Amino acid sequence: MTVLLAGCGDLGTEAGLRFAALGHRVVGWRRSPAKLPAAIEGAAADLGSKDLPPVPADTTAVVIAVAADSPAEEAYRAAYVRGVENVLDALERDQVSPERIIFVSSTAVYGDAGGGWVDESTTAEPGGFSGRVLLEAEGLLQARLSGTRTAGVSLRLGGIYGPGRTRLIDQVKTGSAVIPEDVRYTNRIHRDDAAAAIVHLAGMAAVPGPVYIGVDNEPADLGAVLRFLAAELGFPEPKVGDAGPARGGNKRCRNDLLRSAGFSFTFPTFREGYRDVIAGNGVRHP
Repeated sequence: MTVLLAGCGDLGTEAGLRFAALGHRVVGWRRSPAKLPAAIEGAAADLGSKDLPPVPADTTAVVIAVAADSPAEEAYRAAYVRGVENVLDALERDQVSPERIIFVSSTAVYGDAGGGWVDESTTAEPGGFSGRVLLEAEGLLQARLSGTRTAGVSLRLGGIYGPGRTRLIDQVKTGSAVIPEDVRYTNRIHRDDAAAAIVHLAGMAAVPGPVYIGVDNEPADLGAVLRFLAAELGFPEPKVGDAGPARGGNKRCRNDLLRSAGFSFTFPTFREGYRDVIAGNGVRHP
């Protein structure tokens, strides 16, 4: 395959290296392509601009993996809605029809479920602008691809952790971590599993569905995660108190559909994943 990575930060780069290891040609669009490893053909691109580079004529799969420049609604809209629109416009401009387009979205589209279970059949009811913007971008992708030969896939990832993504570890080490007074479910995925899921959905033989949830096998109470980290790191157990508003809402996300598509996790729960991070394995790509 020829794979176009529209957006090539840490997650996109890791996915690109995995595509390349399988023998595929990988082209990566980002503002600073000189930072990309040699296995990825870099091209300077700002996805917020209409002036995007030529799309390789034999592109089989496109992965849109962007990040907002700031935690503001306009920055999210520029990155996700206009980013998707501009990539689709570039494909039309160059008359390229890939087999599938993978859009990296987030479980933020579900908002808060009061600790209940959600899956791909659950109605998305975002609680904040980030989820609303992502859901709008997902809808734009499906609307633009309707009636074409290209399958659009939204991969709704939970909280990504991994090399260089050590927020909870740092909180435990500094003593700033707080265990919520009530059970607060969190959903996460190791960076490497997120990248592997992208590769799997882009290359699977069967036509993928329009939406997959990308989280590990165990929605975990935040308090349990913090206690585990403290024990692994040899630090005192964090205090219990007011932990502030829940990041991403209190919900338990199912990954049954992704696993039924043949995907298996290297880090099936936070325990295996965080042990790997604590051991210093892997690198965060610049």
